[in-house]
This record gives sequence, structure tokens and C-alpha cells, in this order.
Amino acid sequence: MESKGRRKRLGFQRFLDSFKYSYAGLRYAYLNEQSMLIHLLATIVVIIGGILLKISVTEWLICIVLFGFVMGAELLNTAIEATVDMAMPDIHPLAKIAKDTASAAVGVLSLAALAVGIIIFLPKILALF
Repeated sequence: MESKGRRKRLGFQRFLDSFKYSYAGLRYAYLNEQSMLIHLLATIVVIIGGILLKISVTEWLICIVLFGFVMGAELLNTAIEATVDMAMPDIHPLAKIAKDTASAAVGVLSLAALAVGIIIFLPKILALF
């Protein structure tokens, strides 16, 4: 029996295809998951605020990492929900736990990002007055 790794197609085309699949996943999430749109809008607001308030390079790096964490968690949440729905089309208490805890992970990261955003932006906003 051949291992999964040996059956995988190798080469540059596979590498290029991985970007196509990633884009398809991102596109699906933005078109079908309301939370991804909310995260995108929050990202745009933070970027505009960062430009207007002239945040430091370190603050930009922190914001960029948090954008990735929150959106990445949302994408994982979407994948978990789809997998659970496929495996368990009927309502089941364990399916609910899987979906709710994946959603909670996004919520925790979002709240942490909000707290960091307040720490970065509030002093700069207050300094304007």
C-alpha cells in the first residue's frame, strides 16, 4: 500500500494550485460568513485609523499579527463547522460543542484584539482632544 505522501503530486503546479485552493477558501468565507465580513471591515477601520494616527512600526506589526490570528481563527471555525455539518447532519450535543467552542475561540481572539486595539489607539485618540 502506497503512503499518502507518495501519492501526492509534487512540483511547481501543485505549489501554484495551493494558492488557488487558499483563495477559493477565502472567497467562500467572505461570501458566506458574515463574521468574515465584519472582521474585514474592522481591519479596514484599523488600517485607516493607523494611517491617520501614525501608529509606530511595532504597533503596525502587532495589528497585522492580530488580523492574521482573528481571520485565521475564523477560517478554522468555518472549516470545523463545515466538517461537523458533513459528518453529523442531524443535531447532536457533541456537534454543538464542537461548533460552539470553535466559535468561542474566534470570540476570545477578537476580544483580545479589541483590547490591544484600545491600548494602541485610545491614547492617540485622547491626545487629539
